[in-house]
Amino acid sequence: MVSINVNGKEYEVDAPSNTPLLWVLREYIGLKGAKYGCGKSVCGACTVHVNGRAVRSCVTPISSVSGKRIVTIEGLSPDGAHPVQQAWIAENVPQCGYCQPGQIMSAAALLADNPKPNDLEIDEAMSANICRCGTYERIRRAIHRAAEIMANGNRS
Repeated sequence: MVSINVNGKEYEVDAPSNTPLLWVLREYIGLKGAKYGCGKSVCGACTVHVNGRAVRSCVTPISSVSGKRIVTIEGLSPDGAHPVQQAWIAENVPQCGYCQPGQIMSAAALLADNPKPNDLEIDEAMSANICRCGTYERIRRAIHRAAEIMANGNRS
């Protein structure tokens, strides 16, 4: 049995200690926002926050996150008011949408560490998130917009 805190709620999960966090989130807890992409930590579709840092949940064993604070796209802002979510809508970022939860979680982690990133810093921070639709330019614009929203006082 592993105890984990997901989106502010405590869970006791009866899963083998090497079970990937992504499977626990999706199959044991029922949160479907984080996506399975590559299973090798190279595409970023499964990105969640663990203690505020972007983590690939497909390669993170559940035993390594016990006692830590896990936030998924569902918990980033339950009403979609997080500045990154607002900017994603304003910039019309998603196309197919499959990678977007991971993109948003990586962008939110970037802005928490660097509230005003330049293009190069955005490209570097987001380079491990792959978008098959190629929305990278819109993603960059949305991150700049989210930074502006946050600078104007909305930190949700």
